[in-house]
Amino acid sequence: MDRKLRYGMVGGGPGAFIGAVHRKAIALEENAVLTAGCFSSKLEKNLECGNAYNIEKDRVYADYKVMAEEEGKRKDKIDFVCVVTPNSTHYEICKAFLLAGINVLCEKPLCFTIEQAKELSALTKEKNLYFGVCYTYSGYPMVKLAKKLVEDGEIGNVINVNAEYLQDWLIDEIGGGDQSTTKLSVWRTDPEKSGISNCVGDIGTHIENTVAYITGLHPKKVSAVLDSYGMELDLNANMLVEYENGVHGVYSCSQVCAGHLNGLAVRIFGSKGAIEWVQEDPNYLRVTKKGQPVQIYHRGTGYVTGRAAELNHIPSGHPEGLVFAVANIYHSFMNAICNKLDGKENTKDDLDFPSVDDGVEGVCFVHASVKSSQNHAAWTELL
Repeated sequence: MDRKLRYGMVGGGPGAFIGAVHRKAIALEENAVLTAGCFSSKLEKNLECGNAYNIEKDRVYADYKVMAEEEGKRKDKIDFVCVVTPNSTHYEICKAFLLAGINVLCEKPLCFTIEQAKELSALTKEKNLYFGVCYTYSGYPMVKLAKKLVEDGEIGNVINVNAEYLQDWLIDEIGGGDQSTTKLSVWRTDPEKSGISNCVGDIGTHIENTVAYITGLHPKKVSAVLDSYGMELDLNANMLVEYENGVHGVYSCSQVCAGHLNGLAVRIFGSKGAIEWVQEDPNYLRVTKKGQPVQIYHRGTGYVTGRAAELNHIPSGHPEGLVFAVANIYHSFMNAICNKLDGKENTKDDLDFPSVDDGVEGVCFVHASVKSSQNHAAWTELL
């Protein structure tokens, strides 16, 4: 990428975890400058963040609607906006910037309803814009290697999937402990801000997207049991999934599993072998071929090729993690924008970032899981 892009951010004010992750990830690429923002609904925090990043005062906005409208009219408008606000605001914010002709990258889940999600997808295509959704784990090099191995037939036909995402950070919601250490739960477990699901919407969608990215298999229907333990929203879920080709998978996600921090683990079983990737040890990929010893692939080595090699940042033995994975999503997203601005046609690899349609699938997955659980785990099709 030869050109320097301008970007804006909505949300991510002082003290916000995910906003800082996005800024650091973009900074790793060294191809975009934070030029505008509406970082907080509180004026003091908004201005504090604008000052910290040396943003011109007239481009620190008190309202995202004004930001979208004003930036859309400028000759030097931002090339994309990064949306890192609570779930309840995603739809309106993303829609405002799409209508202003500005590319969008939004945190997941995309929005609350299937209708909203499909509207954002249609609007993206109508405006001929790019819309990325931050399903972080598709950005890890070894996940990209897993995808390549499956595509190349290294484990044969996929016959079964087993995946889990276990955490314990909301266990005090049911244990009566000190909840002051889990400030994020203030909105995560509030339907007004999180939507119809907490656990499935927050981490279950990561399972769905990571599996779909690696295997190319998309859920057709789901049988799910969601547990809320007296809370308004789910804190735990177990799901049986049927993909479009009839293959089945088992997903488990929880935020109340003591001793588990951020335990996303994806196991893909094929007719000739298996692949396993664990997020807490992300620089390695476990591959087992039928009748052969287990092989451990290391990130950054000469035998790792394709996108996994292209998006490697530092030598093997020096662990890469979350920020690097998000940086890889931005690498593809920003490269696609640059190619378009330069009049170049984007290839499939150029568009290797989670799209708005991946976001739509995530919303459909959440709604099908909740509906299934409400109907005693009845098989429910994704709409």
